Parts: sequence; C-alpha cells; structure tokens
Amino acid sequence: MADTTDFKNGLVLKIDNKLQQIVEFQHVKPGKGPAFVRTKLKDVVSGKVTDKTFNAGVKVETANVDRRDMTYLYNDGQNYVVMDDKTYEQYELPFDKFGDAGKFLLENMRVQVSFHDGEALFGELPISVDLKVEHTEPGLQGDRSNGGTKPATLETGAEIQVPLFIETGNTLKIDTRTGEYLSRVNN
Repeated sequence: MADTTDFKNGLVLKIDNKLQQIVEFQHVKPGKGPAFVRTKLKDVVSGKVTDKTFNAGVKVETANVDRRDMTYLYNDGQNYVVMDDKTYEQYELPFDKFGDAGKFLLENMRVQVSFHDGEALFGELPISVDLKVEHTEPGLQGDRSNGGTKPATLETGAEIQVPLFIETGNTLKIDTRTGEYLSRVNN
C-alpha cells in the first residue's frame, strides 16, 4: 500500500484489478477545500492513458513490480529479443512493450524490463541515447521556413527533426521519451 505522498513517476498501482503506471502527477492544494493529487495513469497492458484524481492521504495498493537490467539483442520481425544480464535468459517482448521508444533500440543496448508475476509488463530505454545520423539533406543557409530544422534518419531507421547544421555521420544525443534531438556528441 502506498500513500499519495509516495507517488512518483513510474510507480505501478493496482486499481480495479488493473495495473496502472503513474505517468504524471501533481499535488494540488486549493485555497478552499482539501488537497488532492491529480494523476495521469497508463494501463500497462493496453497502453490507454486516463486521468484520475485521488484525495490527499488516500492509500492505494501498489503492484509488486520487478525491474530487471537487460540487454537488447535483436528484432526478430515480430518481437524484441532481450537477455537478462544475470541469468542470461532470453525473452521475446512484443513491439508495444517498448512503445514509441522502441525505434531507438540498438543491438547490445542496456534496457530495463519490468515484470509482474513473471510476465513482462513494459521495457524502458535509458532517458537519452547516442545515435548516428545515417542520412540527412544538407541544410541551406537562410532556410527558416520550417523553424530551422530538417528531417534526419538515424542508424536505427527512426526519423527525427534536427537543426540545420547537423550532417550525415554526426552522432546525436536523443531523448527517448519524446524522440527529440538534445545535442550533438563530439566523436
């Protein structure tokens, strides 16, 4: 059981016999009336995001989630194959277990997979990853029609928007949560 003061992003709650992960939360203390906590919860099975409000101090059942460090091995066309770093056991995870961040997976990348009752719930990449630009058009000086950005294809096949000064072959730091360019990495 957890109190609303124990809420943090990533905490998995058991609500109505469904596992819900806290994506975002905000403690609100209005001028009148009792405090409450506004949350965005993501169903770990279906991926559906819902808003739910809890009165401050309410106890909520938490799910016993085991987070394991793993290594992403390869994509077999239908699943991502990961290996437990301690037991060397391999697991096949459907693409939706990593969500949109899956497009930034590189072979031998360290990931975290969360399990509940022996079943893989979801996978998480590091907050940022360094990826090489496979292809991008040269940026034209003075071209600001699209806000000073251009599309770039990364080594994983993902396409993101990057500043005009980025060239093919550059290594970039990418935020895996939003898919946004963060910075250029010095090689």
